[in-house]
This record gives sequence, C-alpha cells and structure tokens, in this order.
Amino acid sequence: METTQKQNLFTPVLIASSLILMLGFAVRASFGVFQIPIAQEFSWLRSEFSLAIAFQNLAWGFGQPIFGAIAEKLGDRKAIFIGILCYVFGLVASSFAITPAGHQMLSLFVGFGVAGMGFGVILAIVGRAASDENRSMAMGIATAVGSVGQIIGPPAAEYLLTYMNWSSVFLVFAGVIMASVLLLPFLKTDQPIKRDELDETLGEILKKALSDPSFTLIFIGFFSCGFQLAFVTAHFPAFVTEMCGPIAADGLLASIGVGTTSALGALAIAVIGAANIIGTIAAGYFGKRYKKKNLLMWIYVARTVVAAAFILFPMTPVTVLLFSFSMGLLWLATVPLTSGLVGYIYGLRYMGTLYGLVFFSHQLGSFLGVWLGGQLYDIYGTYNTVWWVGVGVGAFSALVHIPVKEIPLKLRQAVRV
Repeated sequence: METTQKQNLFTPVLIASSLILMLGFAVRASFGVFQIPIAQEFSWLRSEFSLAIAFQNLAWGFGQPIFGAIAEKLGDRKAIFIGILCYVFGLVASSFAITPAGHQMLSLFVGFGVAGMGFGVILAIVGRAASDENRSMAMGIATAVGSVGQIIGPPAAEYLLTYMNWSSVFLVFAGVIMASVLLLPFLKTDQPIKRDELDETLGEILKKALSDPSFTLIFIGFFSCGFQLAFVTAHFPAFVTEMCGPIAADGLLASIGVGTTSALGALAIAVIGAANIIGTIAAGYFGKRYKKKNLLMWIYVARTVVAAAFILFPMTPVTVLLFSFSMGLLWLATVPLTSGLVGYIYGLRYMGTLYGLVFFSHQLGSFLGVWLGGQLYDIYGTYNTVWWVGVGVGAFSALVHIPVKEIPLKLRQAVRV
C-alpha cells in the first residue's frame, strides 16, 4: 500500500509563475507592431527602432544570469520585483523618447525587466517547486502559458494603436506589467534542495559546468533559437505588411477575417503564440519520456525545413498563417527542454544562474537577428538575406546537440573516479 501522496501538478506556484511569464511576454512580443508607427512618425530608417529591440534582447541576455544569481542570493520574489521596476521604468521613459538613441538606451531597462520576469528566474522556481515526476510537464505548462502573452500582446497593441498613439500604448503596457506584483505572494517554494547540491557553492558548479563540453554545446545550440525567434517577433509583422500588400486586393485577407496586411502581421504573431501552447506542452510531455537532446535536435531540423519552405514559395495570407502555425509548434518548445536539460545534468540548486548563462547565447542570437534584420533590410530592401542566415544557423544548432552527454555530471564524475 502506498504511503506517499502524489503531488498535484497545478499548484499556486505554477499558476502564479505562468501568469507572470504571460504578462511579461505579452508586452515583449508586441514590440514588432511598433516598427512602422514609430519609424513613420519620426521618419527613421527601419534599423533605428530595430536596434532598440536588439538592445532590449541583449540586455535580456545579460540580465538573465544576473537575475538568476540575485534570486539565489536574495530570494525569487525580490529578483522578480526588481525586474518589474526595471520593466516599468523602461516603458514609461521610452514613451517620452523622441530620438533613436533614447529608444535604444531605454530599451536596456525593458530588457533587464524581461530578464527579471523571464525564464531563468521563473522556470527555476517552477522546477524547484515541482516533484521529479511533474517537473518536465510543469516547465512545459509554464512556458505554454507564457506564450499566451504572444497571442494577446500583438493584437492588443494593434487594437490600442487604432485609438491612441504608440507612446500612450507604452504607458498602458507599463500599468499591465506593474499589476504583476499582485502575483508575487504566491511564489513560495517548499521543495527541499538535495543535500549534495547544498554542499556545492555557486562558484564550484559554475566552474564544473563551464569546463564541461556538453554545457558549451548547449550554449552554442541555443543561439539559433534566439536568432530565429527575435527576428520573427521584431520583423515579421512588417515583412508580412509589405510582402502581402500587392495581393491584398485578391480578397484573401477578407476571407480569413482580417482587413489589412498590418492586422495580418499581428495575427501571424498571435497564431505562432497559439500553436506554441501545443508545442511547449508536448515538449514538456515528451521531455520526460525521451532524451531531451534528441528532441531538441529534431525541433531545430523541423524549424530549418519550415523556414526554408516558407521563403521558397510565394507569400500569401494563407502561407503566412501556415508558416505561423508550423513555426509556433516549434517556437518555445526548446525552452522546457533546454532548461530541463540544464537542471538534469547540473542539478536544480543553481539552475537559474546556469540556465541564465545558456540563455545569454539565446539573446546574443536575438540581438543579431533583430539588428541584422534591420540593417540588411535597409541595404537590400528585403528580408530574404537574413531569413536564409536564420535557416543556416538552425541547421547548425541541430548538429551541435548530437554529441551532448545527457547524463548527470555527478554520475559522469563518479565513473571517472
């Protein structure tokens, strides 16, 4: 007869953590919608606001291991609260910015805010609070609910822009982010840390991880994920608006329920977010049953095929939505698998900091994806070149996951001894 009680999957920690991710991502995912309105108001090149979004992604990458370390030293809720304050300040100050440099510098605060409310801190909380049986699924659910923000953020921004200017929308979004403080009291984790993990210091586990080839391969592999996701989030609405413009008269837009190509661009990002819910939950489910590194490899292969097929065929509203759904299934499916892989190999005690370091590679890719998208567009008047760069780095990421050793580091070290 069993004496242990099965732990519930849907705990207050998981629900509150998921909602914080959702609010943070709703605002972050909407920045691509502001590309054209801000560029038109100030007569800027596309690369100017693109660089602001690129700086935001870079700050997010730098901030992720920092906020992970803050959470492990001062507590999870303090780290998230600091992140919320950075986010709100960045949005409010950006609403008054009238120069490219102003937007670019203030986007650093937004990026740090996203880091404080993002995967490094939140998934570490979810991972520590969940049982071994539920951990992979819990991280998949948290990532999926965070993706709901991608469904509601861009259309909400598009809707608000029909009634107010972009700076007022920034202030509305600042209020939304500030409201997330109401969820902080629920983030209490009672799951004990294993004794052997308590014996290790942050410096010791960092040294071991950084000297492990598998950690380096995971770090490199996550680069293309950031490149592809950030480029699509920042530039796809504008890409769709311009490329689908000539065929709008065919009546295809009306047949799918949207009135303009800009609305189609916002809808495309929302479709990615909706499909991502399916993809991330599936990743969490399969992550417990199959090797995470193999699942990651196949996800990157599938992304490469989908992106190449999309650019090789003529763009229509139908192909935009087909691409969005297909890419959405693969969108953040890498996150629960990568974070779970880090936690499995190196332990949960310092997972926030270690995953934050891996996520820095993701954000380096994000910076380049957004920045190159704007730069190459200004040079060639098209996004095709940077799109093919994204296809190439996706294929490379599939390859680098093959030699990763998905065995806990302590077991590997014990075998060597």
